[in-house]
Amino acid sequence: MKVILTTLNSKYIHTNLAIRYLKEYVREINPVEIIEFTINQTTDSIVGELYKQEADLIGFSTYIWNIEETLKIAKTLKIVSPNIKILLGGPEVSFDIYSIMEENSYIDYIIYGEGEETFMDLISGKPLNDINGLAYRNEKRQIVINSPRELIHDLSSIPSPYETLGDEFKNKIVYYESSRGCPFYCKFCLSSTIKGVRYFPIERVKRDIFNLIKGGVSQVKFVDRTFNANKKYSKEIMEYIMELDPENINFHFEVTAHLMENDTLEFLKKPKEGLFQFEIGVQSTNKKTIDAIGRVTDFDKLRTVTKRIKSYRNIHQHLDLIAGLPYENYDSFRKSFNNVYDIRPEKLQLGFLKLLKGSELRINEKEYGFKYLDVPPYEVLENNFIKYSEILKLKMIEDLVEKYYNEGYFTHSIEFLIKNFYETPFDFYEDFSIYWDRQRLDKVSHSRNSLYQILLDFYLCKNYNHTDSFKELLKYDYIYNNKKITLPEGINRINNISQATIHEVLKDDELINKHLDEETNTPTKNLLKKIIIEGFSKDIFKIIDSGYEPIVENKEKYILFYYKNNVINRCKTIDVTNLIRR
Repeated sequence: MKVILTTLNSKYIHTNLAIRYLKEYVREINPVEIIEFTINQTTDSIVGELYKQEADLIGFSTYIWNIEETLKIAKTLKIVSPNIKILLGGPEVSFDIYSIMEENSYIDYIIYGEGEETFMDLISGKPLNDINGLAYRNEKRQIVINSPRELIHDLSSIPSPYETLGDEFKNKIVYYESSRGCPFYCKFCLSSTIKGVRYFPIERVKRDIFNLIKGGVSQVKFVDRTFNANKKYSKEIMEYIMELDPENINFHFEVTAHLMENDTLEFLKKPKEGLFQFEIGVQSTNKKTIDAIGRVTDFDKLRTVTKRIKSYRNIHQHLDLIAGLPYENYDSFRKSFNNVYDIRPEKLQLGFLKLLKGSELRINEKEYGFKYLDVPPYEVLENNFIKYSEILKLKMIEDLVEKYYNEGYFTHSIEFLIKNFYETPFDFYEDFSIYWDRQRLDKVSHSRNSLYQILLDFYLCKNYNHTDSFKELLKYDYIYNNKKITLPEGINRINNISQATIHEVLKDDELINKHLDEETNTPTKNLLKKIIIEGFSKDIFKIIDSGYEPIVENKEKYILFYYKNNVINRCKTIDVTNLIRR
């Protein structure tokens, strides 16, 4: 029997873990081919590619981002090839099986729950009515839903999909799990439907990590719901990665901050910068909200832990908030936002509650007055605590946080604004969003350069004082992040330092030895390509170090910006006064 397993990934660089597990599980009895697509490809092109395979069975892995397109593709395939058997699996078809099969007569099978053993039974020809975890149509085309299948207790029985790697994963994001399940039971999450945590053998995980690094993967994204639920196990994985000391790869973990004790925090000083990335779900700091969603957390400890990790400057932290939760009104969300923003994580991700199929919040949706469209992604429009108009405001604020905070291109200019003119960070983003809306800036796309110009225009429109200090900070942010000196309109350059002068500066052995010792033997013409020297009318570092207090007096300062592989490596104030006066 020719079997194809497929899915529509959200991006080309993504890879699907579920279908690879299934392929490996049945390798000995029936080789399976994997074909992956993306949601950006046309339905016609995907159908055409699958049709040419002349498969007996095609299985689709379904999620909220691909279910609608998947159903169109499956329906079309069934029209042109009536004998093809269509199999669906994944979270989008596991919780309302009967209605999906009733509404879509072309679906032959649905696997629900953990799929490996169920898929094996189906492929091996076991009688359909004896296969737990399977829904199917009998000879009379009636829908039959068999009993659920027990969880796989021994995860070592699942062969690894990463034993041998070719070039298929090179420069891609690979989703990986070292465990299944979660110790917590948050009511908005599907992990709450599975009790307990099971772990893959540690040696298997290490072998997979070694192979993924060797295969040139750009990021390994662990999908463990709480990676650090078992401190010893998670630490051993991280230690192994550090021992391998890989280059050009990043490991992403979802962790729970309040589980981290002092010994773990001491250990986290050691990883090199950029090797690890943490995603930490806060969701809300409103205790009534936290209790309503069944979340176990301690925000005071989370704040202490994340601030300490941030002080190490080696691990990027992404902290999540969710709007639309029970008891979280607009003002309550404002407080949650400010609490998390105060940590200054590398990214603050604002999400909006999705009532996922099978989640407890969806089952009890009437209790909180949730209003939402019952089509993917099932995002809440309003509830008993927050209005749709307020959700719209938060969506605009979320967009500005993404543009002006999460990218890291405006760090000092935004901090200056908040420090000097707003009581809280939320007040700034709220005010900026009103300006953004009135200027209809949401109607057009924006380059990075235009975002600098918009922020300057906003500042000038507000008639805030200390304009010179703000402009110099904006200029610093711009050059620091862009390796350009074509500045936004209204930002002045200090023009008395020419390329010829910079050439002279870079011949100064004392300066090179002090600030650029690794470039001692680099020819000046090559070093010029890595350097910008720009004059500032204010002492930028004094403003930053003071906590963004504005400076009234003008004092010309020159900053050397040094870029490595076109990315900022360091910047230093340098004394070039004598060279300029020559």
